[in-house]
Amino acid sequence: MQDELIARARTWLAEDPDAETREELAGLIEAGDTAELAARFSGTLQFGTAGLRGELGAGPMRMNRSVVIRAAAGLAAYLNKQGSAGGLVVIGYDARHKSADFARDTAAVMTGAGLRAAVLPRPLPTPVLAFAIRHLGAVAGVEVTASHNPPRDNGYKVYLGDGSQIVPPADAEIAAEIDAVRSLADVPRPDGGWETLDDSVLGAYLARTDAVLADGSARSARTVYTAMHGVGKDTLLAAFARAGFPEPVLVAEQAEPDPEFPTVAFPNPEEPGAMDLAFAKARETDPDLIVANDPDADRCAVAVKDGADWRMLRGDEVGALLATHLVRRGAQGTFAESIVSSSLLGRIAEKAGLPYEETLTGFKWIARVDGLRYGYEEALGYCVDPEGVRDKDGITAALLITELASQLKEEGRTLLDLLDDIAVEHGLHATDQLSVRVEDLSVIARAMEQLREQPPTTLAGLAITKAEDLTRGTDRLPPTDGLRYTLDGARVIVRPSGTEPKLKCYLEVVVPVAGHAVLPEAHATATDLLAKIKQDLSAAAGI
Repeated sequence: MQDELIARARTWLAEDPDAETREELAGLIEAGDTAELAARFSGTLQFGTAGLRGELGAGPMRMNRSVVIRAAAGLAAYLNKQGSAGGLVVIGYDARHKSADFARDTAAVMTGAGLRAAVLPRPLPTPVLAFAIRHLGAVAGVEVTASHNPPRDNGYKVYLGDGSQIVPPADAEIAAEIDAVRSLADVPRPDGGWETLDDSVLGAYLARTDAVLADGSARSARTVYTAMHGVGKDTLLAAFARAGFPEPVLVAEQAEPDPEFPTVAFPNPEEPGAMDLAFAKARETDPDLIVANDPDADRCAVAVKDGADWRMLRGDEVGALLATHLVRRGAQGTFAESIVSSSLLGRIAEKAGLPYEETLTGFKWIARVDGLRYGYEEALGYCVDPEGVRDKDGITAALLITELASQLKEEGRTLLDLLDDIAVEHGLHATDQLSVRVEDLSVIARAMEQLREQPPTTLAGLAITKAEDLTRGTDRLPPTDGLRYTLDGARVIVRPSGTEPKLKCYLEVVVPVAGHAVLPEAHATATDLLAKIKQDLSAAAGI
């Protein structure tokens, strides 16, 4: 077994095109580190609907140039078999370690396979790539990014010609083509022949961002902005300048791209501590709101002053604010969200007489809703211009929430005031999350198994009126690995994360509100219920 492992590693080493990972792997072989070699050669990174994402390093279970070349070759073979031979593939990348290398390798593979390849001019937000696919009439797009994952990770996200991310069966068909690649020597990779785009695509994207704002709307709100060491700053500043908003005050320590993400444990605005520097800057400059992007700028976080200090709004709160703003502006079309997001959007849409759809988790599903006008997901993802970008877009979402804050400012009100109005109109929809990060993925599998074999009958003293195993699908949703519990005045969904080693539990309670005077009491009730549900669910899952 050990000899076989060493032989597999040597075979991989012989064709690895990257000096860095060759040196790393040679060192492991020389040291006879069979435990580490086994971890890297126990299988292959699986290509799925999130594409690829994993830790950088040598071997088939890590993200590296060999893995990316195979993925690109599989995608190219799939596109050629789909009748897209000679079509354009546009490639974008973020500022993480190896991203530019992975983008160049992808362009070389596409060119070698008879497709045309065009690479964005430098690290740019993921929404610019999603926009470019349709703008340029491409048959597919690739974004090299690990979004808000830790510094040691990178990833590979695939879009088809409609500008939205792949869904089944395309993922399995591409994966089969990747598996069919026997050797990197079989993959033609010319040294040139692809195009490096100029700034005209970015210019077209920025021109499109104007469309999310109403003509003559208020543009007075002052912001503090953090790019979270990612690629969002220049594009967001350009969009804000075009719109006529005051120039955002930057969190200088996080403004420039840095693949080490030195000031945060995890470069995700939702993670504890990630927004501390932005809060400090806001205490110093007293803006109307804080806006943050994640490192590839497809997500948007918002923080507001609440009493004496600042707090992050939940993704569901921002989702409801943007929906309300669009309804008041007369938006027409379908409002959509994923099943893990607050049911409040359905209430807002219903009262406005607008179509509403619920999808599986991920913008790959939300973006495909017929007649989509607005889509959001609780993990800080918002699609406010589906005709321009069929994916979440942290730049246009930032513009729209700042327009709303400006309008409220002119009225002497705040985003929190509007959230209170929404609660009085539709009931207080309070959400929370129980999220468990693991080193060993079997912990997640055991928790899911325990919940399936011994399902809870009550949570926080509330009877579970309906328990659904989503692996069986529903009349509205295709199968997915998840559990959904409906309670009297509450809802819980449990699922493994698709992009991180996490078990995620999404909690929502709905408390009726008779008027503004009883809002404090309603908030206290909701907070208490959420805490008890979290405690009981944790016990039931054995986590």
